[in-house]
Amino acid sequence: MKLVECVPNFSEGRDLAKINTITDVISGVDGITILDVDPGADTNRTVVTFIGNPEAVSEAAFLGIKTAAEVIDMSKHKGAHARLGATDVCPFIPIANVSDDECIDLSKSVGKRVGEELRIPIYLYEKSAQKLDRLKLPTIRRGEYEGLQEKLKDENWKPDFGPVEFNSGAGATVMGMRDFLIAYNINLNTKDQRLATDIAFELRESGRSKRIPNPNSPNLLDGEIVRNTDGSPVKVSGLFKDVKGVGWYIDTFKRAQISINFNNYKVSTIHNVFDAACKLADERGIRVTGSELVGLIPLDAILMAGKHYLQKQGRTIGVPESDIIESAVQSLGLNDVTPFVPEEKIIEYAVGKKSGKLISLSVGGFTNELSTNSPAPGGGSVAALAGSLGAALSSMVAALTHEKKGFESQKSEMDMIGQDAQIIKDRLAFLVDEDTRAFNNVMAANRLPAIDDAEKTMKDDAILKANQYAIDVPFEVATLCYSIIQLADVLVSKGNPNSVSDAEVAAEVALAGVRGAAMNVLINLPGVADGDYCEEKRKNINKLIEKAEAKHDLVFGKTIAVIDS
Repeated sequence: MKLVECVPNFSEGRDLAKINTITDVISGVDGITILDVDPGADTNRTVVTFIGNPEAVSEAAFLGIKTAAEVIDMSKHKGAHARLGATDVCPFIPIANVSDDECIDLSKSVGKRVGEELRIPIYLYEKSAQKLDRLKLPTIRRGEYEGLQEKLKDENWKPDFGPVEFNSGAGATVMGMRDFLIAYNINLNTKDQRLATDIAFELRESGRSKRIPNPNSPNLLDGEIVRNTDGSPVKVSGLFKDVKGVGWYIDTFKRAQISINFNNYKVSTIHNVFDAACKLADERGIRVTGSELVGLIPLDAILMAGKHYLQKQGRTIGVPESDIIESAVQSLGLNDVTPFVPEEKIIEYAVGKKSGKLISLSVGGFTNELSTNSPAPGGGSVAALAGSLGAALSSMVAALTHEKKGFESQKSEMDMIGQDAQIIKDRLAFLVDEDTRAFNNVMAANRLPAIDDAEKTMKDDAILKANQYAIDVPFEVATLCYSIIQLADVLVSKGNPNSVSDAEVAAEVALAGVRGAAMNVLINLPGVADGDYCEEKRKNINKLIEKAEAKHDLVFGKTIAVIDS
């Protein structure tokens, strides 16, 4: 699932009717989920956060900007926040399975469309910037809307897209790709804001002014500032790059907090900053009690933290995703002031990253659904389920070996096997539903009308693509199931001998998955008229069956030898 987040800032924060008009057109795009709408009366500005696949985000962003230009008249706009246009800024942020370059291209394509079709001047900023003096938003926004007409006359400020003519109603829009920003607060067991500020200065990239320690106070803020010859303070850099931080007191919670902004959570991770804050707090005689997220967080940021703390405890990270998340939540104290609900706070979960219909059923529910006269789910879904069960067993054996005394030399290898098994398990669980969807797509393609030549060509193309996908899915299932047998081979040889039968059962159900999925590949081949394609697929699947059976026989023989010994 490719996910891009878009956070347009619209220059209207008081008229809810206008705000709703804009958000309605955004949410009306198929594949878009609005995560947050935050209007501000004083700033007369609304920040909308939505997410979806790149194509949906492109359309939703364009329609949002178009609608804002129709309902907002910048010539009459007043507000406390700096702004350049009806849609002041429109950043695109890669969230999942989308590269920076893809998001940069997305910002340019939307910017070009807005400039050409809506006649709104577009400036590219951040990672999309085409000029060095357009990297930062405040630089582009300098002079604001009131100075835009004169700015457009300056050759150096010719827009990247759109006209050089002043658009009095819509103004101009700044657009580009930026990294995800995580807003995060670290909670302290003190009401002293100065202590929180002191720690924030140590953590943030910009650091602090150098001071001569005050012997009567442990707080560095009480020391005399060291100055350069010109009177400016000597600066000491902080610990973490791309981190901003301040200290404040929150009356609601009756405690001080360190407020952190992560501009690049992959460069400076949440868990490393949190651990450093704990150490700095301890040096000052106070404690970190926990933390909280403001807004949402990408799944991989939470998984990075969870794995970090599991590894610190000497535990395997080859465990279910939910266990890794729980490790992060407990270790970071994310339930300290408000409950941390993954379905609300993790982006991928909030937009519906849930298991498919079939895999979400109980065992009884799935078998009941399987037993009806509907042709799907059928053997393909069962093959994927069998493989997923085999992968789960492999992960279990790896975890039991990782934790067993006397197997310390195997820890690293078992950790890797556990991680691989978890990835395969989750992918096969997805393919349980995907196999049924592929079958339904074939049925739908065959029901398409073919009255004239154009419709017949369209139907033939749809049938071909549907049949090829109905082959690709079980072929992937068979390939993954073979990988499970390979894992089982290592586990029988090097794993906990008390679990050798479990590893062999993993190989047994995985072999059933290979054979069952292979049958689905073969039965769908007649739906494709390309003889070379079919021959290649048939050859590959037969070769895969041979390898799986040979590897299974080897695992079975090793298992009997271990049991007999």
